[in-house]
Amino acid sequence: MLIGRVEGTVVASQKDAGLKGMKLHVVQQTDASGQPKGSYVVAVDAVGAGVGELVLFASGSSARQTDITRNVPVDAVIMAVVDEVEIQGKTTFSKSDED
Repeated sequence: MLIGRVEGTVVASQKDAGLKGMKLHVVQQTDASGQPKGSYVVAVDAVGAGVGELVLFASGSSARQTDITRNVPVDAVIMAVVDEVEIQGKTTFSKSDED
């Protein structure tokens, strides 16, 4: 699993039938405090994440392991919205601090 921030959405009117009805987001990988550190990926949203939220996402074959992405041609999936990250007893990210 990786941590990232939802930076935007993708709309595709022509797509594989397996992707119909799925929401697509642009996610940028971040560090544990939510600071950008990586490139962008397009990920299927399995949990109802919104733009600006910190999320957990998986890529590669792991992306096809959720209920909605099983046997669907996806390479990344958002599978959780992050509320808090704690490392060695210190909170590095808290969703409540962003509200």
